[in-house]
Amino acid sequence: MPEIRVGLLAYGAIGHEHNQAVQATPGLTLTAVCDTNPERIDAARELAPDLTGFTDAEEMLDSGLLDLVVVSTPPNSHHDWAMKALERDLHVVLEKPMALTADECDAALAFAADKGKTLVVYQNRRFDRDFITMSRLIREGSIGDVFQYDSFVGGYSRPCDYWHSDADVSGGAIFDWGSHYLDQVLNIFDAPIEHVSGMNHKRKWLHATNADHAEVIVTFNDGRQATFVHSDLAAARKPKYYVLGTEGAIVGEWDAAAEPAVADLPARIFLFDNTGASREIPLDEVTPFTFHAELAAYLTVGTPMQVDPRQSRNVVSVMEAAEESAINLGRPVTPHLAA
Repeated sequence: MPEIRVGLLAYGAIGHEHNQAVQATPGLTLTAVCDTNPERIDAARELAPDLTGFTDAEEMLDSGLLDLVVVSTPPNSHHDWAMKALERDLHVVLEKPMALTADECDAALAFAADKGKTLVVYQNRRFDRDFITMSRLIREGSIGDVFQYDSFVGGYSRPCDYWHSDADVSGGAIFDWGSHYLDQVLNIFDAPIEHVSGMNHKRKWLHATNADHAEVIVTFNDGRQATFVHSDLAAARKPKYYVLGTEGAIVGEWDAAAEPAVADLPARIFLFDNTGASREIPLDEVTPFTFHAELAAYLTVGTPMQVDPRQSRNVVSVMEAAEESAINLGRPVTPHLAA
């Protein structure tokens, strides 16, 4: 494959993950990293000693050292950095969410199309072993026709003081984890969405502006439903996944080995038949850094990726509809989705 020169805009934990992925992916080479903290640039050099470091993002974009930039800045800046990178004829990978409004997503996607460049979102949770395993069981018809799909993340804990907890920066509790979990929902269900309902509770953690507890209900035009809950007030956790079908159920139980940060490990997947009998399903093996391998193949030989940017755009539209609904105490809102 021809070499694709990669720059990382912001280098924290997720930037390090991208660095590892680039090192493991033929066709990708890390040539530049930008961060306002020089110590983070030094950390990036531990894996890529020859990279060029920058503390000014536009200077990196103008350097001529890149073909592609990975934007890992806070969500409220994703749109601006995507547009600036596209102006310079660079391919763009955005962290989730693509932006904070569907209009911003549409503008960026249209600009990328005009420039003949790729704009895609790093939907890494699409490749989690528990989700991959559950998706396979559903596709194979192990529980019949799925009609109810519930997902949950959280627990009872004080939210952090960083931008993740600031609704103006993160988009709010629905946008934070919903960018992952609602992406999964839209990959399970292929029916058009009839409407979306949302609810936000602000009841305890007053140092943060994100909701303490947020819920989204997606109703499809065939009557099937999917819910997503993100809570910092859940003294008793729900399962990560609770899926009902006409012939059985799938439950994704949090792995107690990761307490209290259970989201750091995949859930244990249990398959129930229609008698109530259950068995644990070994998790499918997943090739590490699949997203990056598919990205390299797409940019070099045109092989389609599993992650389509229109899907990420539609996730933003669903979350926007949920936030609008929450303002009106759960009144249903129909999102405007791209085909």
